[in-house]
Amino acid sequence: GRAYGVFVQDSLAYVADELGGLQIFRVTDPAHPGLAGSYNTPDLAYDVFVRDSLVYVADYDKGLQIVNVSDPAHPDWVGSYDTPSYAEGVFIQDNLAYVADCWSGLQIIRVSDPEHPGLVGTYSTPGRALGVFVQDSLAYVADYDRGLQIINVADPTDPDSVGSYNTPGSAYGVFVRDSLAYVADYDSGLQIIKVKDPAHPSLVGTYDTPGHAYRVFIKDSLAYVADD
Repeated sequence: GRAYGVFVQDSLAYVADELGGLQIFRVTDPAHPGLAGSYNTPDLAYDVFVRDSLVYVADYDKGLQIVNVSDPAHPDWVGSYDTPSYAEGVFIQDNLAYVADCWSGLQIIRVSDPEHPGLVGTYSTPGRALGVFVQDSLAYVADYDRGLQIINVADPTDPDSVGSYNTPGSAYGVFVRDSLAYVADYDSGLQIIKVKDPAHPSLVGTYDTPGHAYRVFIKDSLAYVADD
């Protein structure tokens, strides 16, 4: 299909492959990756997050899908939660799944029992929630034409807004490290926003990528941008 999201754990790369569902590649030798297994999710796989032997897939109209990959050659469905809109991003922290659910904003789902996930709380963002990153008790949501939304999730049953920054483009992806939020902002490239005071985020720098910035990952002093 079309690869929209990727997560690497140990020697395996897990790819959210839209129509192709979950694709698992062995990358022990990165010059020669090979297919290790696959699982055809019921809808369109847009994002993926791996924790231990479970893979959490943001599966568009079919919400959150949870797949056991303890045997990557034979992935097995464990459970699901059908979010109200279109699941496009997912982040796992502790026993909670934070789902960027397009028109329904941020959905917080308890996954301590992955066979029976249940809704804990929601926050209706003003735009379209497309990506999410959680650090400590804050959820950072890439909210399309409403930029970066910062939400306090210390009480996941009652999340509330802390602050926001209206980026010039359309925020698709976000990665947070230390006190900086890196936003993949579509036709406005990479936007770097200081969030040390989350109530008053401020722009630090920008880089106008040549295409449309969809996702971003930070490693050491480099930003890796998926740029259309």
